[in-house]
Amino acid sequence: MKIIIDAMSGDNAPQAQVSGCVQAAKEFGQEYILVGQEAVLRDLLAKEQAENLPITIHDAQEIIDMHDDPATAVRRKKDASMSVALRMMKDGEADAMISAGNTGALLSGATLVTKRIRGIRRAALPTQLPCKGGHVLLIDSGANVECTEEYLLQFAFMGSFYMEKVMGVKNPRVGLVNNGAEDTKGDPLRKAAYDVLKAAGDAGRINFIGNVEGSDIPNGACDVAVTDGFTGNILLKTVEGVAGFLMGTLKDVFLTSARTKLAYLLVKPAMGGLKKMMSSKEVGGAPFLGISKPVFKAHGSSDAYAIRSAVKQAIAYVNADVVGEIQRNIDNMTL
Repeated sequence: MKIIIDAMSGDNAPQAQVSGCVQAAKEFGQEYILVGQEAVLRDLLAKEQAENLPITIHDAQEIIDMHDDPATAVRRKKDASMSVALRMMKDGEADAMISAGNTGALLSGATLVTKRIRGIRRAALPTQLPCKGGHVLLIDSGANVECTEEYLLQFAFMGSFYMEKVMGVKNPRVGLVNNGAEDTKGDPLRKAAYDVLKAAGDAGRINFIGNVEGSDIPNGACDVAVTDGFTGNILLKTVEGVAGFLMGTLKDVFLTSARTKLAYLLVKPAMGGLKKMMSSKEVGGAPFLGISKPVFKAHGSSDAYAIRSAVKQAIAYVNADVVGEIQRNIDNMTL
């Protein structure tokens, strides 16, 4: 398997991308192509002593940054590392691509260059959120601000395939994020989406459990939480903010006195596990579900370990053939 890494995009690029790639090559094997400024990447690989690892470089001199217009960046900067990597994916030169760059530019480029799966109306960005008993997949978490009920139906199917094939969750429970559990709740979009999701559930195509409220999601009420990108992004950022606030508050509590510091030493191993569970670095990245090629978005602030984790996710995604699963079920996903 070959994996392309956009080495020049992200807050910590290219150091994090190169170091993460080296970690992944040592741990997971596979072949890697770093796309970016060749001289810079060669120097970094030399410092990592990566001469004997299956890593090659494909030169690309330009960089798409966070200030570039997402809709035009890939077309305007044809020699940017992201643009070159996407064209390589289109041409079948690798099995998956990872970028920590501009989310809008990556989604726009993936849609224009590698294309959506035929029949998929919009690609969605799923995010794994920690919850009681494991993780819940939030879809969409920010790619599509305005949606129709058909988009949400397709998000539900794609999220189910991902959780089952990649995460190993059997018959994943699908919930529609709403302002109440009753089937009469919600705005016109939520009511229309409820009807099509229930019909798919009644037909045995997905395991639809009905509406779920925001407070239900951290308690593990569902395995796939379906919503539009506007609501999903607010929910995601709220969860991230609350998690950061609570971890910071706990730290302050443990530092208040000698007694609480001693208590911290006793619970430190458990706190480490909690911190690991809350960290986005463990997941690393997420695919744009609905794109015809495996294109993964890593967090903009990804460090080397996060890039390594994104590679792990990409390998599992390719091996699970999620793209093929979506293609085989497209007739059940359209209205």
